[in-house]
Amino acid sequence: MLQRLFVLLLLLAAAPLSQAQPFEAGRDYQRIEPAQPTAAGGKIEVLEVFGYPCIHCAHAAPDIARWRKTLPADVQFGFVPAVFGGVWEAYARAYYTAETMGVLERTHDKLFEVLHVEQRPIRNLDDIAAFYAEYGVDKNAFLATFNSFPVNAKIAQANEKVAGYGVEGTPTMIVAGKYRVMSPGGEDGFERMLKVVDHLIALERGEKQAAR
Repeated sequence: MLQRLFVLLLLLAAAPLSQAQPFEAGRDYQRIEPAQPTAAGGKIEVLEVFGYPCIHCAHAAPDIARWRKTLPADVQFGFVPAVFGGVWEAYARAYYTAETMGVLERTHDKLFEVLHVEQRPIRNLDDIAAFYAEYGVDKNAFLATFNSFPVNAKIAQANEKVAGYGVEGTPTMIVAGKYRVMSPGGEDGFERMLKVVDHLIALERGEKQAAR
């Protein structure tokens, strides 16, 4: 009887701790060593490393779009296209070209839809340029920007960032340059991934407040 009571007390004592720490390093997320610099000033930087060719990124895009609208003011969200070579680089260049030409917000989620839902045949650079032309982008200007020095520089920076974060697949979320989160897969994988990111945002916020 005393032994059972002792076990029960241990379980009750451990319960609050398990509730307070629902996610664990090494299981739900990975620490990035060394931590990488951020460009968010005093805010908490959250980045999605993605690729337009990635079907998982396409599936995650609606969830991430909804989640972004709930982010508090002290969080700065951004995207980093993974440059894994071949078609991945072409679409990373398309991302930075759209950003440079001011049409990224209108085209980002739509390009996922065109590629993975409509399955429109986009076989070459002309087809990519034709997609952006639907949003008022001059084809010649798009092609010139696609291979411009600023886009080349951003591609090099993206390569450096993705390597520093230790990203091996997409979509991957990076929090404060310190934590790497991938979807665990399954039906609720993207929802769980974003819950882990929320947890890490709260953790980083607490560390910032403690350091003041």
